[in-house]
Amino acid sequence: MKIIFIYCTAFIGGVFLAIQAGFNTQLGSILKQPLIAVISTSITSALFAGIALFIFKKNSFQTNHFVQVPTYLWFIGGLCSAIGISLYFYTIPKLGISKMISFGLCGQLAFSLIAGKYGWLNLPIEPITTKHILGILSMIIGIFLINSK
Repeated sequence: MKIIFIYCTAFIGGVFLAIQAGFNTQLGSILKQPLIAVISTSITSALFAGIALFIFKKNSFQTNHFVQVPTYLWFIGGLCSAIGISLYFYTIPKLGISKMISFGLCGQLAFSLIAGKYGWLNLPIEPITTKHILGILSMIIGIFLINSK
């Protein structure tokens, strides 16, 4: 039962990412500058995450953990996020949200399979199986179906 809750939570997270992409694409389009939408997203995300941390903080939160973090980890995630979100906001008005999300998810899936196979980004190593290959091929077929008229 717990795994079903986690699956549903992941699904809902995807829904919220699609919703935010739609709203922030509108913001970037109205302003004629998608990077301002990225800045808005980052600032408001930090604000709401800070509020959530304050409300739901665990007693195990200790500032001495900050010094254990390699310097690059403070920045590389934000850089990748800014690039990824900017590309979303740039391409959604040109492709439409369903096409952009389908291509974006395919990119995420393909990268995750390769990163998992080689243990990149300190991830556990997961071999690529026939099921994985069939899954990504199914997604590619689905993208063609979504994009066909």
